[in-house]
Amino acid sequence: MRAVLSIGSNLEDSAAHLARVEEDFAAELVVASGMFATPAWGNTNQPDFLNAILIVEVTDTPLQLLRRAQRLEQEAGRRRLVHWGPRTLDVDIVALCDDAGAEITVDTPELSVPHPFAHERAFVLVPWLAADEAATLGGRRVADLVAALPEDEVAAIRRVAGLP
Repeated sequence: MRAVLSIGSNLEDSAAHLARVEEDFAAELVVASGMFATPAWGNTNQPDFLNAILIVEVTDTPLQLLRRAQRLEQEAGRRRLVHWGPRTLDVDIVALCDDAGAEITVDTPELSVPHPFAHERAFVLVPWLAADEAATLGGRRVADLVAALPEDEVAAIRRVAGLP
């Protein structure tokens, strides 16, 4: 199964937190977007985030992948204190595809894939487009989803050094 993971951090050594996720998936990594500095979303009174997209090929089930993401967040000291608040690490499953490239949908109390808000978040879409120019989400090209976002949101996202 191919998975698109959105990873982000705005506390402590954010670059190190993102690198730790990439290390955990190193054997399964297809491509990494590189790192992007992005303004906080939702609760904007906090430091900018570092965000990236990892595209990985895993044998995990969707729920196993979720548990793995949660383990990485816990290892980074993630505390869920404020909705859309600052965090040491956030690992979201954005999309899943089977071996034939067909989108996998998951809708359980624990996990919704595709991520229900990915299509409106520049901090997810811009790095994803950098990783895969042909990417699609819900049958729409990620490039078209980026083009439909407010220009100022897209312009505020900038590539920074780190992660290949």
